[in-house]
Amino acid sequence: MTARGVSSRGRMGTGPGMSVVVITGASAGIGRACASMFASHGYDVGLLARGSDGLAGATADVESFGSRAVAVQVDVSDSSALEKAASAVEEELGPIDVWVNNAMATVYGPFLDISADEYRRVTEVTYLGFVNGTRAALHRMMPRDRGVIVQVGSALAYRGIPLQSAYCGAKHAIQGFTDSLRCELLHEESAVRLVEVQMPAVNTPQFLIQRSKLRRQTQPVPPIYQPELAAEAVWHAAHHRRRQVWVGFPTVYTILGDRLAGPLLDAFLGRTGYDSQQLSSLRPPDAPDNLYDPVPGDHGAHGAFDSKAKSYSRQLNFSLSRPVARLAEAVDEGCAAAGRALARLNQRKQHRRSPAHDASSETDRAPVPG
Repeated sequence: MTARGVSSRGRMGTGPGMSVVVITGASAGIGRACASMFASHGYDVGLLARGSDGLAGATADVESFGSRAVAVQVDVSDSSALEKAASAVEEELGPIDVWVNNAMATVYGPFLDISADEYRRVTEVTYLGFVNGTRAALHRMMPRDRGVIVQVGSALAYRGIPLQSAYCGAKHAIQGFTDSLRCELLHEESAVRLVEVQMPAVNTPQFLIQRSKLRRQTQPVPPIYQPELAAEAVWHAAHHRRRQVWVGFPTVYTILGDRLAGPLLDAFLGRTGYDSQQLSSLRPPDAPDNLYDPVPGDHGAHGAFDSKAKSYSRQLNFSLSRPVARLAEAVDEGCAAAGRALARLNQRKQHRRSPAHDASSETDRAPVPG
């Protein structure tokens, strides 16, 4: 889809030192909550999504905090359109300081019930959308040698669950891609920062508008958290030198549990993973979905589970507290410094062992002809 930009000007966001963030999937859910979170801190916001109704709502949210917004209708699977969208944002708001990759698509159902085209579409949006967004961000941040890219991840990037194989596969791919790219940025000694925020189940509208092969209505696996909590974690990740931020005890249990007891989780999820993702109510057979086109309407940040969703996480509050945050930053910085030192040491060893070095050494030791 060709990018189309619509700008709006508020009272703030035009002064010196103001910052600019771009958020993909900004029309609903976590992206929508992130737009409000950054705007509430004085950021001007580039809003990228497919749905015009949701973008209009997100624009109003940003403006309500006195910040400026540029809303661009764009499909993140289209790399050239995403580049144009990024240019439109910078032309109106200035250099992008933070880029939040968040857009996603999914299909619920057993693997064999999902067609090859549906699988491809989920991969193109959820995985390649992050790749395309990261590329667009780096094209602008690398020459300036500054900026932050936040990948909105999931505990499912570490532990796949039944009925979501396409989505889990894409999230695993993002994890591997991000690790690889982080190494490249360190090799280049770039000041651009790459950070991941691993989410738990969140109360977003996706469960009402995603494609599903199941008869029953889908739900996030309890316990469920509100999108504002997720947005708080994204904000923190963008402003602290953290490699990753885990949100909620379920994320911690899922990631560590898979590392320590993967086979046990296989058996547990094989027995419980179907029912825990479905309600007893039936899904309307003609319900629209957003796999290929946006569902009309402004769906907002919240889904249908406000009565069940938590607005507070003791784990996240502890993780984001100043002493813990500083300790985590120090550990990450220390590990990075140690890695750079080991790399330099290894390079010196390789240089000493290189054939050219050996040949020069032999020449130095050769007797001078009489």
